[in-house]
Amino acid sequence: MSKTNNAANALLKYESGQQFVPAQAMTDSGDHTTYSIAAKPWSGVAGREPVIRPDGLITGGAITPSAGNNSVTVAALTAYQAGQQIAVASGTVAVTRAADTNTHKITSITIDDTGALAAVAGTDGTAFTETRDVAGGPPLIPVGSIELGQVRLSSATAAAVTAAEIYSVPGTHTELYDFPVWDENSTHGKITFATALPAIHTGNTTRRIFAEVYTPIFAPLEPTSDFVPPETTHSQSSTQVYGGSVGSSSESLGQGSFKTYLKDGVTDVAVGLKNQTLWWQFFPHRLRAPHLLVQAKLGIARMFPAGDSISASCTLSASSAAEEIKS
Repeated sequence: MSKTNNAANALLKYESGQQFVPAQAMTDSGDHTTYSIAAKPWSGVAGREPVIRPDGLITGGAITPSAGNNSVTVAALTAYQAGQQIAVASGTVAVTRAADTNTHKITSITIDDTGALAAVAGTDGTAFTETRDVAGGPPLIPVGSIELGQVRLSSATAAAVTAAEIYSVPGTHTELYDFPVWDENSTHGKITFATALPAIHTGNTTRRIFAEVYTPIFAPLEPTSDFVPPETTHSQSSTQVYGGSVGSSSESLGQGSFKTYLKDGVTDVAVGLKNQTLWWQFFPHRLRAPHLLVQAKLGIARMFPAGDSISASCTLSASSAAEEIKS
């Protein structure tokens, strides 16, 4: 007779607290789209959600022509730099023109790594190009600097900069902290941008991305039983057509559940966790590493029978299915 496996030695753990992880630079996966940190998963408890801060302009920073020759004025601004918000006062920035033989020159207006306004000059050329670090193209920006815009001059003769010579298209000439948008994967500690970040910094690298997160601290929730993880289920339907049928399938995410036994149904740990979105770990065997991991909101339905234990039927409402963690 074959042995029947059961979950008699299972263990359910919940997010009982959070460990703060200070702002740190995220690592580029190599495609300039996905960035991650080692600390994971990320808590979603109110007030302790992940804070993602790409280097970039938040508000202000408009570039306009100055009254004098070869200069522009930058409006006061706020920006995220190295994971912190900084404020920069308005100021005038001088730009250089090309030599007589090569008339075209692009200068990037930036915030340098000290938080000061600065100009970074490109190489003189005979025509403009969008390619970085070549003649007539925009310069590579030092790592830690933020590009606010570009000034494109096509004459070697000193003159006032015109509005038409100032460029500030987000993603092309200006680094906004929130462009492009990104999705967060709290389970794996990573974010994915809608489009790849341009590699416009020294070494053909992208701007820096910083993450400040909390990771969960787990504690056992006992006694519990009958754990059901949130999982994706599939259904199929078909439509009759001449000579046969055409099928289609759909999927839906089911609600997880478990049962817990209470002391009085009022002061118990599970009661205090209701309506909170927390991380949950379920170990089929409490002495082994493999487990299921899911972030879900806890709902409870308490029962107070006269001749049996006080208990609660609990639900786990998740935005994605539980994940298998094998080690």
